[in-house]
Amino acid sequence: MAKRPAPPSGLFGGPVPGAAPRTPDAAGPAGAPRAARRRGARRDEGRAPRRQVDVRGWLGGIRLSGFMVVMMGLVVLAAFVLVPTVGTFVQQRQNIAALEASVTAAEADVAELEAQQERWGDPAYITTQARERLYYTRPGEVVYLVLNDLDASLLPAEETPVSAEVTETRTDWMTQLLGSVTQAGLSATVRQTHSAPREGGTPAG
Repeated sequence: MAKRPAPPSGLFGGPVPGAAPRTPDAAGPAGAPRAARRRGARRDEGRAPRRQVDVRGWLGGIRLSGFMVVMMGLVVLAAFVLVPTVGTFVQQRQNIAALEASVTAAEADVAELEAQQERWGDPAYITTQARERLYYTRPGEVVYLVLNDLDASLLPAEETPVSAEVTETRTDWMTQLLGSVTQAGLSATVRQTHSAPREGGTPAG
C-alpha cells in the first residue's frame, strides 16, 4: 500500500519554515496596552466636549440694526407717554365712582324728606306728633306723665337685646292636661257656711 504524504507543518499550528518564532512577550504584554488605548479613545469620543461660553464675545457679536434701535426707542417713548395717561384714567374712574355714590346717597335723602313732607300733610300725623312731642291734649282730656322714680341700683345694668327670631316653646300638652285634671280632682272644695236668707223671714241667729 502507498503511504500518504505528511502535510506541511505550518497548516496545523506547527512552525512554518522561514517564519520568526512567536515569543510570549510579543503576544501578551504588548497587546494589553494597545487594547487599553483603544478603550480610552472610545470613551473620549463618547464624551461631549465642554465648551466655555465667552460672554464678552457673545455680547460683542450682537449687532443691532437701525430698525431695531428705532423700534426700541418708540416702545420706550410710548411707555413714558401712556403710563401717566393710564394713571390719570384710573384716578378719574375712582372719582366718578365716588361721585356716583354721593349722588345715590343724596337721592335717598331727598326721597326720605319728600316722604316726611307728605306725612306732615296728614292731620292725623300732626296730631300724633303734637301729643308725643309737645304733650298737647284735646279739651276735656287728662294727661298723666309717668316718671321713672326707681333707684338706679334697682335698674338692670344691661338690657337683654330682643331677638328678631320667633321661637316656639315645645310643650307636652298631654302631661299638662293630666296634671290639670288631677289637680282639679284632688283640690278641696269650699263649702258654704252661711245659708241665704229667705224672703220675708229673719236671718238665722
